[in-house]
Order: sequence, then C-alpha cells, then structure tokens
Amino acid sequence: MTSTPPRAADLRRWRQYMADEQAEASVYRDLAERRTGEERAILLALAEAEARHESHWRELLGDNVGRAHRGDVRTRVLGFLARRFGSVFVLALAQRAETRSPYATDSDATAAMAADEQVHAEVVRGLAARGRNRLSGTFRAAVFGANDGLVSNLALVIGISASGVPNSVVLVTGLAGLLAGALSMGAGEYVSVRSQRELLEASTPSPEATQAVPHLDVNANELALVYRARGMSPDEAEAHAREVLNHPAALDALPPVPALATSATSDIVAEAAVSSVADPAAHEEVDEHEAVGTGLSAAISSFCFFASGAVIPVLPYLFGLQGLPALIVAAVLVGIALLGTGAIVGILSGGPPLRRALRQLLIGYGAAAVTYLLGLLFGSA
Repeated sequence: MTSTPPRAADLRRWRQYMADEQAEASVYRDLAERRTGEERAILLALAEAEARHESHWRELLGDNVGRAHRGDVRTRVLGFLARRFGSVFVLALAQRAETRSPYATDSDATAAMAADEQVHAEVVRGLAARGRNRLSGTFRAAVFGANDGLVSNLALVIGISASGVPNSVVLVTGLAGLLAGALSMGAGEYVSVRSQRELLEASTPSPEATQAVPHLDVNANELALVYRARGMSPDEAEAHAREVLNHPAALDALPPVPALATSATSDIVAEAAVSSVADPAAHEEVDEHEAVGTGLSAAISSFCFFASGAVIPVLPYLFGLQGLPALIVAAVLVGIALLGTGAIVGILSGGPPLRRALRQLLIGYGAAAVTYLLGLLFGSA
C-alpha cells in the first residue's frame, strides 16, 4: 500500500514551519549570548527544543525540502532586535510569538509539539518577568510621569487656547502648567517613597534584638510571642521558638525578612521575624529589595519625566505658531508620543501593542476634547 504524496500547499506550509523554527532557535541563541548562568541555559534549551521541531518538519518534507525559506516577518524582526538589543522588550515580543503557534490546530504537528509551544510561552513569560521586575520602578515613573505630562498639559493648552486668549497667554500658561505639574509630581513621589520606606522600617523587627536572644528564659519563651505576632498559631509559635532557643545555629539558616508580608498565616513571615533578629544585615536587604530608591532620586526622575511629556504640547507655541495650526501641531505631536508610550506598555506587558497604543491615544484625546469644549464655552461666555 503506497502513501499519498503530500500536496503542494502542505509542502509550502511545512517549509514555512521549518524556516520559522530555525529563525526562533536563532533568536533564543542570540538572546543567550547576552545572558549568563541560569537564564543562558534556559534560552539555549529553548533553542534546542525549536531545533527538534525543525527536525520534525524536515523529516516530513524528506526529499522535498527545496530551497531555504525565510522565517515570517515577526520572527525576523525579533532576531534583529535580539542581535542588537537583547532586552526585556525582545522577550516580551517572543512571549507573544509563542502564544500564536498554529500547532494546536494543525494535524501535521504532534500533540507534544503543540504542548511544547504552550510551555515555551510560559518559560519566556518567566524570563521576561525577571526583566520587568528589574525595571518596574523606573518604567513606572517614566511611563506614568511622561503620560501625565502629555495629557495634562495638552488639555491645559488646548482649553486655554480655545477660550480665545492671546498666543502669549497660552504659552505662559503651558510653561506654568509644565513647571507646576513637574514640581507636584516630584513632591508627590518624594512623599510617597519616603512614606513607604518609613512604613517598611517601622514594620521591620529591630536587628539589635539579636543580643537579647541568648538571654531569653526558655520556660517563659518570649520569642514565641514574636512568632504569634507574625501570624503563627500558639502551638506552632511555641514549637518554632523552642527549636531556635535549643539550636541557636538554626537562626542563620532562616530566610531574610520579606519587604512586605502578603499573608498573616504564612510560615515564611513568622520565620522572617526571627531571621531579622538573628541577622542585622536583613534590615539592609529590605531597603535594597524595595526597588524604590531614595526619595530625592524618585522626585528628580518624576520631575524630569513629567517635564519631558509636558513640554511637547508647548513646542508649537515656542516656535511661534498660533491659533488652530498650533493646536493641530500640538495634538499631533502629543498623539505620536501617546502612541509610543502605549505601545511600550503593550510590549512589556505581553499585550497587543497596537491596542494599548490606541487606548492611550483615546484617553489623552478624550481629556483634551473635554477641556477644549470647556474653553469654547468660557470663551463665548
């Protein structure tokens, strides 16, 4: 019994799959060159998995492999970015690429290959999450600060301009809005960061308590109260505290204090209390783990990010444009910037960049439209 030869459409599809797998493996290898340790090993393992998928399509093609095909446009763009940047942006794009795999609905792909692609998406999501965590504080300040400056000052400039005041008044108002908003953002960020640090410091057990641990009364076992205050039941607290008092060396093996407790009944939270008593450096680790920096640095960065966004609506007036042309140019410049910040948010969050960009644009233009109508209303009044 002879098997039916594959159709021309099947051969084209298999060749494209094979080319895509080659391109994806190359992306992961390029990313691995910019990583070390565990992340590098994970990326190389992903490249090996894509190579196995390539072998499946090569085997199906047999003598019909034909000339080499190029991967799809998305994968080639990923490869270009990976070779030149190798950043969290590339991992976020790769995460989306893995979720679009057609293998789940293609009968020529094995169930294992479809499952591999789903798992790959989660692996890349985990790697991208590491990068997101590393830049989360700076990214938040940059995106939200610049976006606030764009939207608030565009709305202010358009509203004032619509009221019919002279161009010089619009310019002064825009510059005043830039300065006032940037100072407000900087002051607010300073207070926010300082308050967070003070809250963490107030919630972190004193490292000086280390000196008191050896002198505790074993029978009274005051250390158990620390555990109970951190959420343990009385019996569990007594058992843990007695073990620590009987084996002081166990103190050094406990994990460091977490920055913020998320569960009052967690054993980790309870153990963290004793860890901070045992290890004075634990208090310093909390400050490092906050990833919020100092109040002054946060204030300066927020001021700069807000000002960088708020200056864009003012640019047409700085260069002498007036009336409707100035409004149109300001709206276009801000629209481009909003699309950019929205796309960045989409890429880093693993969501569709175009949808996030349009959402950002609609929000900004919506706020500007409201103030424009109010300006017309006050101007006519």
